[in-house]
Amino acid sequence: MSTAEKTLTVDGKAYALDSLSESARAQVVNLRVVDEEIRRIEQRLAMYRTARAAYAHTLKGELDRLQQPSH
Repeated sequence: MSTAEKTLTVDGKAYALDSLSESARAQVVNLRVVDEEIRRIEQRLAMYRTARAAYAHTLKGELDRLQQPSH
């Protein structure tokens, strides 16, 4: 969506925002809110995946130490 021209492009077709019905404008707002929430969730998921990888790496190190012969 281009805020400079105040248009919305869907499936390659541009629509003037002021020509949209109130319901259509509400859906645009809903999409923006949902897109932002998806972005936040994806950021959190990336953080959790990084933490999980670190925990798995640490666990592997602990398990490897168990298999080493003690002196």
